[in-house]
Amino acid sequence: MEKPPRLLSHHLLLKNRVYEVTLNCAQLTWMKKQRVSRTLQKSCKVGSVCVPVCEILAVREADVEGRGKTGGRWQRLSRRPAEGYPYAFTVSYVERVKQHRWRCRDVTFQCADRAVRQQWIHSIRDQLSKLTGRPRHLLVYINPHGGRGRGKQIYEEKVAPLFSRASISASVIVTERANHARDHLKTDADLKKYDGVVCVGGDGMFSEVLHGLVSRTQRDAGVDQNRREQRLVPCPVRIGIIPAGSTDCVCYGTVGVNDPVTSALHIIVGDTQPLDVCSIRHADALLRYSVSLLGYGFYGDVLTDSERRRWMGPVRYDVSGELVGKDTLRDRKGLKTFLAHNYYEGTVSFLPATDVAGSPRDKTTCRAGCSRCLKDSQAYGTGNCVRGRDQGGDWRVIRGKFLAVNAASMSCACPRSPGGLSPSAHLADGTTDLILVRKCSRASFLRHLLRHTSPQDQFDLSFVEVHRVRRFCFTPRRSERQGDPVCSSWNCDGEILPHASVDVGVHCQLIRLFARGIEDIATP
Repeated sequence: MEKPPRLLSHHLLLKNRVYEVTLNCAQLTWMKKQRVSRTLQKSCKVGSVCVPVCEILAVREADVEGRGKTGGRWQRLSRRPAEGYPYAFTVSYVERVKQHRWRCRDVTFQCADRAVRQQWIHSIRDQLSKLTGRPRHLLVYINPHGGRGRGKQIYEEKVAPLFSRASISASVIVTERANHARDHLKTDADLKKYDGVVCVGGDGMFSEVLHGLVSRTQRDAGVDQNRREQRLVPCPVRIGIIPAGSTDCVCYGTVGVNDPVTSALHIIVGDTQPLDVCSIRHADALLRYSVSLLGYGFYGDVLTDSERRRWMGPVRYDVSGELVGKDTLRDRKGLKTFLAHNYYEGTVSFLPATDVAGSPRDKTTCRAGCSRCLKDSQAYGTGNCVRGRDQGGDWRVIRGKFLAVNAASMSCACPRSPGGLSPSAHLADGTTDLILVRKCSRASFLRHLLRHTSPQDQFDLSFVEVHRVRRFCFTPRRSERQGDPVCSSWNCDGEILPHASVDVGVHCQLIRLFARGIEDIATP
């Protein structure tokens, strides 16, 4: 493949050394010049740094007296400018550090001519203006009470300065009650003014934005969400997540780390990651949407026990042991729920995804630019969902006694469980991984739970089976009255559903995030 033609190339000063700096439409490169022979006055290129243009955040002038201007404030350069190079400009760009973290780095070049400096600034800004996927105006919701109550502080100290540097304007709303963001998006927000919606908080805050945005999109398109036969319309506005909650499962599963700065930089560069959404219905009425975990039995019981201790704050998760179905294991491994060892009878019917190439046990992982998600979504169609039991495919029916019935639409990984609940689940292929854990001994169930934090195959057990499905239904054998000991509750992304009998369908790539999926290599 031919390299793009050079737009600019000059010898510039960087930290009192001369570099050859080159710009084309794809990347900015600087290479040190080193003398080989004083007699021949020849030079060679030693080392190089290449920054993709799409990962440049901004460019600005630097003062001739050795100060760089950033957001209206002056910043001293690391060294005094050498004579003959009195003009300078600073480029801010993305640098990858350890564990999938990104940081904003500055490099300041000095040049001999004012016109050369202006040429560089103009050319870089011109290339940035051609990146049409970058947001310019954002609607930001901050949950001031989520996690340890640091959402507002995280945004103001770590995120807002980066948005300002990248010339992104933000309309900020600090939520005052539960579902404030959801209700505002449904009715009041003028979404045409914004290039994206950002939530600062945990998974609960993301869920509010998800429900508000999906509901608003369907209403504007005249789609009745309660009707199974209706195809949902994909949301046109991307969602950004700034992790600031007790759990940040969705952020971890789409970026690879729960770090506010990294997430802010993904938003600034305009990354896009499609995401499947499950709709959960009961008796032809929509209950909720889900993007990560839908769990009945063990995970539902853990959440129910946790909700009784909500007054305790984040410490309640250590008492219950599980982090409401997102962190697969905490220090005490859901001790109370585990010792109760409740099992539930019911019928699971599902439509296997026989038209996809992979399986939940194929050891592949969904990564940035996943070709499998691209291929399967093109074949299946965005927003699509299997509408009826008689429309395509052969349904399977399983009856039995279950300790857990789980559906993972993503890996549900977290720092304590890097593999997650279903390590090979894909983000955007139009499927969910249905995991059935049949009644077994406490010792056997403990083996299964412990495998969530180890490299062992957690599905390689006789009482566990997993299926990649397009749609599934669950019906309890007996009464589903609330509080009935023979019936559990569903844990839907950390919220309790009011019914145990559910019909779940997967809508392929219904929403898009400001993310790119987990990159294969995170170089320090």
